[in-house]
Amino acid sequence: MKDVLQQIQDYCLEDIMGDSFGAYSKYIIQDRAIPDVRDGLKPVQRRILFAMHKNKNTHEKPFVKAALTVGDVIGKYHPHGDTSVYDALVRMSQDWKQRFPTVDFKGNNGSMDGDPPAAYRYTETKLSKLAGELLKDLDKNTVMMAPTFDDSRIEPTVLPSRFPNLLVNGSTGISAGYATNIPPHNLGEIIDATIKRIDNPTCRLDTILEIVSGPDFPTGGIIYDPIGLKSAYDNGRGKIIVRAKYEITKKGGKQQIIVTEIPFEVNKSTLVYKINEIKIDKKIDGIAEVRDESDINGLRIAIDLKSGADANLIINYLLKNTELQTSYNFNMVAIVNRRPKQLGILAILDAYIAHQKDVITRRTQFDLTAKEKEAHILEGLIKALDILDEIIKLIRASKNKSDAKTNLVKEFKFSEEQAEAIVMLQLYKLTNTDVTEVKDKLALLLKEIEALKSILDSEVILLKVIKHELRNIKKEYDKPRATAITDETADIKIDIKEIIIKENVIVIVTNEGYVKRVSSKSYASANNEETTLKPGDFITGLFEVTTQDTLILFTNLGQYLYVPVHTIFEAKWKELGKHISNLIPMGENEKIVSSLIMNDKNQKIVFFTKNGQIKKSFLNDFIVTRYSKPLTAIKLKENDELLNVTFNEENLLFVTNNGYYLQFKSIEVNPMGPKASGIKGINLKDDFVVNGFALNPNTEYLNIVTNLKTAKRIKLTDLNLLSRTNKGQILIKKTKTVTYKIISAYPTDSKDEVGIKCDNELTILKNSDIRVMDLNSTGSTISKYPIDISFKKAELISYLQKKKETKEEKIETPKTENKELTIADFIDDFKL
Repeated sequence: MKDVLQQIQDYCLEDIMGDSFGAYSKYIIQDRAIPDVRDGLKPVQRRILFAMHKNKNTHEKPFVKAALTVGDVIGKYHPHGDTSVYDALVRMSQDWKQRFPTVDFKGNNGSMDGDPPAAYRYTETKLSKLAGELLKDLDKNTVMMAPTFDDSRIEPTVLPSRFPNLLVNGSTGISAGYATNIPPHNLGEIIDATIKRIDNPTCRLDTILEIVSGPDFPTGGIIYDPIGLKSAYDNGRGKIIVRAKYEITKKGGKQQIIVTEIPFEVNKSTLVYKINEIKIDKKIDGIAEVRDESDINGLRIAIDLKSGADANLIINYLLKNTELQTSYNFNMVAIVNRRPKQLGILAILDAYIAHQKDVITRRTQFDLTAKEKEAHILEGLIKALDILDEIIKLIRASKNKSDAKTNLVKEFKFSEEQAEAIVMLQLYKLTNTDVTEVKDKLALLLKEIEALKSILDSEVILLKVIKHELRNIKKEYDKPRATAITDETADIKIDIKEIIIKENVIVIVTNEGYVKRVSSKSYASANNEETTLKPGDFITGLFEVTTQDTLILFTNLGQYLYVPVHTIFEAKWKELGKHISNLIPMGENEKIVSSLIMNDKNQKIVFFTKNGQIKKSFLNDFIVTRYSKPLTAIKLKENDELLNVTFNEENLLFVTNNGYYLQFKSIEVNPMGPKASGIKGINLKDDFVVNGFALNPNTEYLNIVTNLKTAKRIKLTDLNLLSRTNKGQILIKKTKTVTYKIISAYPTDSKDEVGIKCDNELTILKNSDIRVMDLNSTGSTISKYPIDISFKKAELISYLQKKKETKEEKIETPKTENKELTIADFIDDFKL
């Protein structure tokens, strides 16, 4: 028992999990999901091609059952499931995913509609002709070989790859901490770029981009506004817009939109379904019917339009709201020297050229060794023929073959190899004709040996060989470009008023910047259940509006996002929604601080900043027609940030970290434009503003929370009205032993609920749980843990009701004369 106990060792679970996950991550990065920069293949793809090559399942041979290939791969080289191997095998045969398929397939190998392939017992495969160029000269020691998983065989660590397959066919994959997304390219362009790089190793990126115009997707399409290409090819990251190819035609007096090419990796059936869904939901009027008319001749989607429909408006809407137009994100990550690296096109070409130098050098050395050996034997035969009689006499005097070889080496100084060839020489080879052939063959071999040595001795000649072979591949396999590239912008202009269907919705904005649009039906069916949020997140804006309204989000960097409600992500009440940056890009350290609905455009809004600046503006100054990026709301000074933006009220209030407040009349601040910096609101000294508000006259309390886990409510009527730019007055008691700092402040009413956030944990309290105290107090303890933030729980604000009330207010009251009111007058008023 003691021996057993002595063998037990204690380990930390974190260390075990960390080490295990580290080993797992290393494996799936290097040996599963990321392609090698040299041959553009993942290990499973390389093993499939190698297994087919070893089985002589090549393009000139008959097809072989796919099950045989799958079995060979998982049994000999790739110790994983048959499904993953077969999926990889099928993908290498799909001409809508591979620009140049490396596997020829017989049977059902899936479709652009996402249909799965037939089971591998029904299908047959063989290597494509181009795949032979990846494997060519593999038997000439051109690449490093390594033991297989069970050490029973050897397999190549990389293929010779006689063309830059990584760029030609592209790659996609996801591993632990890394992902790759490399588009396919035109074979001829890539080969020309490789040759240009060989000729001029220091050429600039612009020189290569004059040759490589961009990706060449097997599904065609059109690349618009290719500004992102330069960034993508420079550092391996970038984005381009890919649009379907279509034309507007007439048939039977009615217009049709005919789509003949779609963006890369778009599921055709899903695309047709989405267009049909738009038609059924009447998100845009004018679509009569949608049909998939694709056949063996190619892709064709027909969209029949109603009489009088605006074809350009409809196609623009479909481009904006379906995958007829998509963005392709470059993320060119590949394995370089067993490590994942993000690479630009120059680095990929350089790595491929270095690989080819190594391959050709190894192949040349292999050929040289073989030819020198053959020449050596031929030299021995020629020497033997000159002294044939003496050799015959010696052989006849020898005891056996081994003795004859020994005697030849000893007597005539032949090598072992030459002696072996002499004793195996057939008599008919001694004719004059065969002797001449041997001498001619030796002369030819010596020339070939000289040529091979020149390749090894001169890098210039070595590079000429690489270029010659690349040109031969281009000549035999090049295809015309499938994807067009235009410098036209991909901006789509749509008159929103013509297509937006008015619908009552709920808009939710959270503290971490997540937004969603929920139908009134989904909200009503939730039965007051809480919506789904990320841990530690909370709602800061909850609005009942219509799809024709506009949401404005203000950020801490003084910018605003103009977000029409109909563009917000639609979700169910119990779904999370998406971050606003998916709709409008934001800066790395940028976050949402306020959200408003642009209801009454004549309203005024007030800005409060951390350094005490204040600004008032008209809401209609922030209306824009282009809103694809953040816009300037206030010009902030250095080290300042925006804290809050609210609708204007009679009084304005600042609260500072050191426990001061300043309340003053709103009329002291005049309206300014969006790009103005505002004016000084409060005089600060070694202090900063925690928050600022425009106070509604009906609001009862000001809640404050301190860094020492205390909070209190203060009646707003206890606060004095001062003048702008003053230092303000004390809001919390100053003590000699402990310094209280205000970390949160916000106005509330008695029935409100408030939240406190401690280390990502949210707690909701009734406002009555926080004691009402005077200014000269430090508050009462409300938490056992340090408080990160406190906030007023958001309530539903109905802009639909506001609109209704505004409309009713505009009804003019009949004028009455100055006379004594009668009972009849009261009755009439009651009826009204």
